[in-house]
Amino acid sequence: MTGRPGIGKTTVLLNAVEGLRAKGCSVGGMISREVRHEGARVGFQIISLKTDEKGWLAHINQPTGPQVSKYRVNLNDLDTVGVTAIQAALREADLVVIDEIGPMELFSQAFKQGIKDAVDSRKLVLGVIHHSARDPVVEAIRKREDAEILEVTFENRSRVHNILIQNALQYLQREKQ
Repeated sequence: MTGRPGIGKTTVLLNAVEGLRAKGCSVGGMISREVRHEGARVGFQIISLKTDEKGWLAHINQPTGPQVSKYRVNLNDLDTVGVTAIQAALREADLVVIDEIGPMELFSQAFKQGIKDAVDSRKLVLGVIHHSARDPVVEAIRKREDAEILEVTFENRSRVHNILIQNALQYLQREKQ
């Protein structure tokens, strides 16, 4: 999926994950969530869908790391929580969730390799591509014949999760045959 910031891509993704789990699918990978303090966004957390382990993707008080806007990227947590969650999903889950593939995450070579490993595997990948992400990894995903990229809009965001669930179940059923 892709779409404007704040349109609800992560919410759509989490609704799809919930629906797929309800259908008996094993889901792994990672999601990113914004963190606010007293109404102001201070950073972004990474959360493993399998273990619920959390780490910081970026924070305004992160002392080191690549800078994106007012945030510094925590490459250590991205690799130890996010990349580890993607790798575990490739080994253990029916499908791999990657939220999100964006400018902050693309500073990590291990994350880029995790994306490549996921999309090159036989596993189904449900992911979010940041609207402004520009990287050879992103362009390679966009050009794949087996990739379907849905744009989340205000008009469709309440039903996109159902499309994702339906498409995922169809793919997983075909893979079992």
